Amino acid sequence: MLMDLTFDDADKYAPVVIFAHGFKGFKDWGSHNLVAHYFAENGFRFLKFNFSHNGTTTAHPAELVDMIAFADNTFTIELEDLKAVIDFACSGSGMPTAPWVYLIGHSMGGGLSIIKASEDVRIKKLVTMSAISSFRDLWSKSIETQWRLQGITYVLNKRTGQELPLKIGLLEELDKYPARLDIIAKAKQVKQPWLIVHGDVDPTVPLSSAEALKAAQPHAELLIFAGADHTFGSSHPYTSMAMPPLLLEFCAASVKFLKK
Repeated sequence: MLMDLTFDDADKYAPVVIFAHGFKGFKDWGSHNLVAHYFAENGFRFLKFNFSHNGTTTAHPAELVDMIAFADNTFTIELEDLKAVIDFACSGSGMPTAPWVYLIGHSMGGGLSIIKASEDVRIKKLVTMSAISSFRDLWSKSIETQWRLQGITYVLNKRTGQELPLKIGLLEELDKYPARLDIIAKAKQVKQPWLIVHGDVDPTVPLSSAEALKAAQPHAELLIFAGADHTFGSSHPYTSMAMPPLLLEFCAASVKFLKK
């Protein structure tokens, strides 16, 4: 699991923000590095990482090349990955430490972050961006039927044209651990301050997902960005040195929420 920490040398003990990327994503996707620098410039250390089975490797950290690992990935593997990163951030192993962290999760990483926040008191505040409210919403019923029959399914990476394999273990986990992997049920258990952020033109995860999360946890704050898509204007590769305006607004809102 590759990770990197962005911080200001003058503030080595700044609070830590951990960022959990989404499905088919990775820590250096799009403008994630610009986001990291924004947080570092505004009083935080920003820790982002690649989930262990996201398809990247140490030699190819920004490409999905390990189809064996990708196929074997499961929700509980990613939850354990996230726990390991939180353990590292709170342990003092190689970095100044604190007994708690802030957590930001995007898309599927947002759903995982909700579950983890409900389980781990070391998470002081939670921000979710374009987060899913159910793992089963990631595929249709017809795909699930075929998946159970054949033991494997394939999802299209529209950016690269790759057909990415997923073994049946991912689907079977929802049957094996229904309580733990129920995002809405876990949202009801989140006690930390929580900012839910979503765009109203998200083509990947509809706004209704954010509304369902808010309904499950009324104490959470819901912030809807007009005109924002799933990544708030970012794409991969992203070559500009300036963040997309809507993503910059998201960062500013998140910093304000984490600091108050």
